[in-house]
Amino acid sequence: MTQAISFIKMHGLGNDFVVLDAREAALPAMTAQAARAIADRRTGIGCDQVIVLEPSEAHDFRARFFNSDGSEVGACGNGSRAVALLHGAPAVIETDGGLLALEPLDGGARVDLGEPRFDWDAIPLAYPMDTGSMPVAWDDLAAPMAVNVGNPHVIFFVDDSDAVPLETLGQVIEHDPLFPERVNVNVASLAGPDHLRLRVWERGAGLTCACGTGACATAVAAIRRGLVQSPVTVTLPGGDLVIAWQPGGTIVMSGPATVAFRGTFNWDDYAGGTRA
Repeated sequence: MTQAISFIKMHGLGNDFVVLDAREAALPAMTAQAARAIADRRTGIGCDQVIVLEPSEAHDFRARFFNSDGSEVGACGNGSRAVALLHGAPAVIETDGGLLALEPLDGGARVDLGEPRFDWDAIPLAYPMDTGSMPVAWDDLAAPMAVNVGNPHVIFFVDDSDAVPLETLGQVIEHDPLFPERVNVNVASLAGPDHLRLRVWERGAGLTCACGTGACATAVAAIRRGLVQSPVTVTLPGGDLVIAWQPGGTIVMSGPATVAFRGTFNWDDYAGGTRA
């Protein structure tokens, strides 16, 4: 029997999601093929990530995040704000990247992503090196920092983030053997003492309008390098996020989230991974 599945289409600064809520009634198990088919912008619903909400025995609920290529990732900052807005009340949620504390705000949410990790094997990297100034380069992009904020990020500080050919270099860096679990690639430029401009190549999704964990990782890296002071406004192509962090503390991200529309689809149309 064909099963009709309800979904909520949401976005945070243009980074968009299809949210499936399985907290009260179980849904078919999400697969990489189904996630790719749902996310396809020509033949599916279309999104950067598919988010599945599930029950949790220890916390308010669990969230799982699937990129548009079908890969499952530990956390998603923009997606977490969307989930907070949808839930409508403060919550602590379980993700593969750790626990997140959510608080809905008017038109958006505040998310505590926990403490950043800097050790080379926590990123992870393929071999030990200084993650504060990595002795590596790709064309003119050199000496990045690496931070894990629930998923791995590498951050390059440049004079003009818009001038970097991230549409080509992003994929090369993402798949470099230095990053055994692949990596999100961030290029940032200084716009003021508490302001950064940022573009992100997202692991498994490509260039994106906004990346919440990328904004968090980049703000943390800039604070560590003494480039900016907290709280930091991070301007992405889709808009602004505000990131607060002090060394030794947790990262708090604030920004908008929006419900775009709601609908249903037939699971059998997507379960095979392709649509006619």
